[in-house]
Formats: sequence, C-alpha cells, structure tokens
Amino acid sequence: MLIKISVVLAAVLAMEAVAWLAHRFIMHGFGWNWHEDHHKPHFEKEGFFEKNDLFFVVFAVPSATSFIIGSLFESYHLLIYVGLGILIYGIIYFLIHDVYIHRRFNWFKQLDNPYSRAVLRAHGAHHNKNTKEDCESFGLLFVHPRYFKTTRKSA
Repeated sequence: MLIKISVVLAAVLAMEAVAWLAHRFIMHGFGWNWHEDHHKPHFEKEGFFEKNDLFFVVFAVPSATSFIIGSLFESYHLLIYVGLGILIYGIIYFLIHDVYIHRRFNWFKQLDNPYSRAVLRAHGAHHNKNTKEDCESFGLLFVHPRYFKTTRKSA
C-alpha cells in the first residue's frame, strides 16, 4: 500500500513539473494558437469555453493510457497509480486554476491565506502579458517566494 501511495504522490508532484514545461514550451510555443485566448481579457471572449480547454483533453490522454495499460497487463499494474496521480493533479489544477483563479465556476469564495494570495499574485504576473513572449511564472502549485511578499502602503 505504501508503494502505491508513493507512486500516486510522485505522479502528482511530477505533473507540476510536466505542467510547467508544457506551459512554458508548448503553450507559449507551438501551442500558442490554443493558449492565446486564455490570455485575452474576459470581456473580449465569447462563450464559456476557450481553445485553451483542449489542453485538458491532451493531459487526460496519459492518465487514461496509464489506467488502461495498468489494467490490462499485470506486470504494469503500478501504472494505474501513475494514472491516478495524473488525474488527481488534473482535478487540483482545475479547482485552483479554473475555479479559484479564473472564477469560471462560482463554487467557493475567495480563499484568504498566504499561499492562496501567492498563487493569485504569481498567476496575475503571468497574465500581465497578452503575448507568448516575456511571461513569467508558468507553474501552478509551486510559486516563487517573491509572490508571498506583500506590498505595504506607506503611512
């Protein structure tokens, strides 16, 4: 059981690195034509869905493939837990990115703790640019320590 839990947790953590790399080099590279509408202000968008939502389908493929191969071949049974880790990361990503940050669903109120504020600041810094070049903060769960710092107003 400990091995299975470790595999799930390792997959979740690895997905943050995969997501960072994909965001930096695919979404802000050759996949910009899907990701570009995500960087447009909301008032310029039509409808609920974005082309950027296609990346959810792309990231679901390795998870589904892991479940299938792990179920079909006993010697690869640990792939089921890799697929579960990828799925869990996808759920976390959806809840933080689409629900919390971008408010695509009104499921919970504004979180107010140092981590949630840092996530918002980091994502806001990323969206300060509407182009694929010169962006920063491509991750989601692990944010640079500078985003935990608050600006103080002088009295």
